Amino acid sequence: MINIKRVALEIKTIGLYDGILQDILKKVGLKNMDEKEIEHFLIDNPDFLAEYKTLNTEYNISNIHLRDIETIQAVEEGVKEKVELLNSHLSFLRENEKYTLDFAQSSTLLTVMSIEFFVLFSAQYFIVLLDMKNWQLEIYGLFLASIGWAYWYSKKQKAVYVTKKEEFEARYEEALLILSELEDAGVVNKEDLWITESEGHI
Repeated sequence: MINIKRVALEIKTIGLYDGILQDILKKVGLKNMDEKEIEHFLIDNPDFLAEYKTLNTEYNISNIHLRDIETIQAVEEGVKEKVELLNSHLSFLRENEKYTLDFAQSSTLLTVMSIEFFVLFSAQYFIVLLDMKNWQLEIYGLFLASIGWAYWYSKKQKAVYVTKKEEFEARYEEALLILSELEDAGVVNKEDLWITESEGHI
């Protein structure tokens, strides 16, 4: 559900992907490539496409380049239930793309680590700068408790990531199957559903 033409254009023209473009040019030994050449390169080198998708996910830019199908169209074709299920899958996929990242690269883990750093800094501040050495055991105790909480919360969130990623992959495959069935039935044309640009770049 990713528009390879859009990907090639964005890599070529948007600064966010300049690192990927430079890696591609280095790989092929050229100083410049047009969108069509980048498109063919991405098809032959899926690792670079995966890098594009990871970067998008990190910046909360969707890799689901398909828009929902209007239900009025579905009613006319008598396939409303399938279209509603496809739209439901697309909505879920857009909302849960962050779970496709490795948990070690996730913003969730980064947030937990940032909180722990703040707690450690606060503990040192209270003990050293505020001269609360008589309370240092209690303060460090609280810090150790926060480490325990961080470990527990991280393990819990890692399990959530695993579960959500499995559901994401299952729904992704089912969405592709439904879309193919709708195309075969002449209900929709995939080319008409592409989202050609992202608001995240505006």
